[in-house]
Amino acid sequence: MRFLGHVIRFIVSALVLMVVSWIVPGFSVGGFVSALLLAIVIAVLAWIIESIFGRQITPFGRGIVGFLTSALVIWLSQFIVTGVHASIIGAILAALVVGIVDLFIPVSPFDRKDSRRKSTH
Repeated sequence: MRFLGHVIRFIVSALVLMVVSWIVPGFSVGGFVSALLLAIVIAVLAWIIESIFGRQITPFGRGIVGFLTSALVIWLSQFIVTGVHASIIGAILAALVVGIVDLFIPVSPFDRKDSRRKSTH
């Protein structure tokens, strides 16, 4: 079930990124495959940043640092995933819209609560 949960989260993230690309000027995603790859790259970059700097600085962290990190991750992802274009302003606006959507539909793919098993002793 854990694998299926991750797949569903990446699909939801890809759909959110596609909607954001229609709303935000300066941010575009070529199609569903590009959006899915973008969601995976964003999750991996966020995981790397979190493992180096801690949860407060990740795109899933709270505050201005998390918001700016999210914009930076979106902007950097365009160099990894083909079919994605993001200007600096587009990445900032996309991070804002993704943050607002994340309030209602949290799609953090590497949530530490999921990876811990509760003991039933």
